[in-house]
Amino acid sequence: MPVKVKRKEHINSAARNLFRERGYSATSMRDIASTVGIEVASLYNHIDSKESMLQQICFTMAEKFLAIIPLVKHLQERPEEQLKEAIRLHVLVITSHADESAVFVHEWKHLSEPHLSAFKKMRNNYEGFYRDLIRRGEELGLFKNIHEKFVMMVLFSSINWLYDYYKPNGKLNPSQISDIITDIFLNGIKNN
Repeated sequence: MPVKVKRKEHINSAARNLFRERGYSATSMRDIASTVGIEVASLYNHIDSKESMLQQICFTMAEKFLAIIPLVKHLQERPEEQLKEAIRLHVLVITSHADESAVFVHEWKHLSEPHLSAFKKMRNNYEGFYRDLIRRGEELGLFKNIHEKFVMMVLFSSINWLYDYYKPNGKLNPSQISDIITDIFLNGIKNN
């Protein structure tokens, strides 16, 4: 890997970590440069701006989440099975990209236009996919008739914090975490 590419990845890694730990607003270019061990002026040889790093994190993560949709839609299964797979893949993305997930969940609001609107559109598409799965499950009598947006928000509230809980050498691996969340969540909305 060329030195310039390594340096840029080191800068991006430092930014992800600082944005997660301090927040986007509380992190300065000087903080990033200091963490990497270079002068602020040299930082601009590798990146355009602090916001460009935030954009890269948010949009890359949004694309990873959106990539789940065709994988789940491809399954010719009932909504319950599709929802299980969607949760499993969502958990896998979060546990594989903890710093990026934390930034994605909390710092997107600092994006400026037109990036903020584009990001919200991607997020709405992803959330809409889950709402549709839940709605189809309700229509088939598989799930209780609860407002699908509320159910989707409860689901994301229960899994989007995993970046803070999951440890690669911890007690639970991503598959076990997914199984537990799926069991608790689906048993709560199943129409018995």
